[in-house]
Amino acid sequence: MEQTSEHSHLSKSEPQKWLWILLLVGLPLTSATVWLTQSDLPSRIEQFQHQAFSALKPPYRYSYDLSGDYRNPAALREREIGFYQEKIRENPQGGLDRAYLASTYLGMAKTTGEGSWYLLAEQTTKQSLANLPVDNPSAISTLARVAEARHDFAIALQLSQQITDERDVLSIKTTSNLATGKLAEASQAADKLVDLSLNTSAFLLQALVRNAQGKEQALESFNYALEVEEAGEISTSARVRTLLGRFYYERGQLKMARDLYQEALTILPEYPLASINLAQLDIRQGRYDVAFQRYDQIPSGVPTVYNPLILRGKARVKVLQGDRQAAETLWSQSETLLRQSFIGTGDFGHRRDLARLLLERGRPQDVAEAVSLMQTEIKNRRDAETLDIYAWALTQAGQTSQAQTIIQEAIASGTRNPGILYRASVIEQALGNSTKANEYRQQLIKSDPHFDEQARQAIGLNAGLGG
Repeated sequence: MEQTSEHSHLSKSEPQKWLWILLLVGLPLTSATVWLTQSDLPSRIEQFQHQAFSALKPPYRYSYDLSGDYRNPAALREREIGFYQEKIRENPQGGLDRAYLASTYLGMAKTTGEGSWYLLAEQTTKQSLANLPVDNPSAISTLARVAEARHDFAIALQLSQQITDERDVLSIKTTSNLATGKLAEASQAADKLVDLSLNTSAFLLQALVRNAQGKEQALESFNYALEVEEAGEISTSARVRTLLGRFYYERGQLKMARDLYQEALTILPEYPLASINLAQLDIRQGRYDVAFQRYDQIPSGVPTVYNPLILRGKARVKVLQGDRQAAETLWSQSETLLRQSFIGTGDFGHRRDLARLLLERGRPQDVAEAVSLMQTEIKNRRDAETLDIYAWALTQAGQTSQAQTIIQEAIASGTRNPGILYRASVIEQALGNSTKANEYRQQLIKSDPHFDEQARQAIGLNAGLGG
């Protein structure tokens, strides 16, 4: 197991030690005292250590200035929204300004994780098309992206045929085919997109496809994504490092994963994707109090797509700490949020999340619903992780042979996800196929040499790379 010197709490002498260090690096006494008295002291110190002593080198280390207000993407989106709303007041019957406003709503949805912005984007797009039914490609593109958010990937691909910007078309083809398990088509689209664009977003999509195929060339694409990044692309820069950190995590390179997650938070403080993956890493390393605290620090005032996952993570911590009652409360809160997402919002793809929660909670009476949820979800989404959860549900329902067929389909995609390889091994063992089970265990160790029981306990708490 990879060794680490990180601790989940501080000795009484450590705050004084860090106060002197902060003073030495030039932080004023008042600021240092306030900084050290915050409730999230361990994570603050961890972030300071990263910023002061990180061994990351370019391109992994962000090399641009971080002093601008673009570190608050939501505030920038709000200004854009205000600009286009004013344009619409001046020209209520116009179509293009509404299309641009809808696109900005879509950007806000991706920035904040709040599903309500997708609904605003959809409603505004429909009004835009009512005002301008032809020569309105931006509106069609937004509709396609909303369809992807609903996991209506067939509709997204159908809409992409009406879009004139080839780069936009290729991006939608990449993401939709990736989600439905059509990796050859996704790869072809991603490669064409890279040839056309040579930008960070294109290389990132190529990396995601290659990773889903189990290709080590994914690392090459990640590196290119970082090498061509530009100043001001804060959200994209943070996302690339988070997903690259996840890539290293799945290969047992935990120090590199942590450094990249921390770098993402240096670029974009409170970035949920990075914080969630850091909490998973803390759980894997037995730092349960730190993980729980990290979940608590993720902004949660407004419902987002991250909230149910945060609650599941906190429940996992409580289970590992032996507090089943607290875990049940957290699972119930997460379940409520997920079920509410099915009401009046058109279901933005939370069936898989609800099925996973029901299976994690482990109540026999929930298994039939989990299977039903996944039978519906599999019609829309057929990536390796969706197949994995469906196989898990079938196993719990006693349909082990069917589970074997499903998990073999996931493995055939080329995935090197340790959790999926672990599930395949368990299924084969349950069927009495010890030789095949051992083959999967060997593939698992080859993928993540440090995979152990603690790593197993952290499965399913990640965000990104299929999470």
